[in-house]
Amino acid sequence: MLKVGDSAPVFTAASTKGTINLRDYIGKENIVLIFYPGDDTPICTKQLCAVQDHYAKIEQANTVVFGVNPGAMDKKRSFAEKFRYEFPLIMDEDESIRKAYDVGKVLGLFFQQRIVYIIGKNGTILYAKKGNPPVSELLQVIENQA
Repeated sequence: MLKVGDSAPVFTAASTKGTINLRDYIGKENIVLIFYPGDDTPICTKQLCAVQDHYAKIEQANTVVFGVNPGAMDKKRSFAEKFRYEFPLIMDEDESIRKAYDVGKVLGLFFQQRIVYIIGKNGTILYAKKGNPPVSELLQVIENQA
């Protein structure tokens, strides 16, 4: 797992909202990068819906959100539409993003770990935590950057 202060690896990948190039956001906005194990699974749904519930506040704090896992794009689109996620879900088909961010695998190496990173405008990691941290904690970190 990357640590606070590390440089965030940049990547370009397909998402439910088109191609995402992380370099386009560095220097302009904070970035919340959510690595989650599976599309449309109970805990992942709860986690991403909590972010969606606070998305307006996150956007007001000059921050973008991206969800990342290796699942297929059709499943991601269905998941995003079902819950009306305003933020993109990124397909990490070859798992290069997961590996660049040092996100491990669990459950017999089948699912990636659940990790949330916040990347500052300067491109360094401001926050790194395993699990499903409350959105209020993420907002506190983001708002302290304003």
